[in-house]
Amino acid sequence: MSKNALATAGDLLASAAEDATDAEAGATLTDLADQLHTLADASHGPDHGRLARIEAKLDDVQTTESDEVAVTIDEALDAIHSFRETIEGV
Repeated sequence: MSKNALATAGDLLASAAEDATDAEAGATLTDLADQLHTLADASHGPDHGRLARIEAKLDDVQTTESDEVAVTIDEALDAIHSFRETIEGV
């Protein structure tokens, strides 16, 4: 899967940020969405470490949010995982 998966994940997180019940969680989701959009547009893709850090932050936010937001975060994580399968290394 191409870097379009990162853009998709960013779009999903932007949507989740709008639905977030906690202001801090919403801000975190917006920041992560922006990061993923930037990575999707970059000439060089991210490495496993960068994506793992994003995934860890998403796991933290997911536990504090509603089921609806958690499902959207799951969909974003699936897109990130799909992209990670295309990266060499770990």
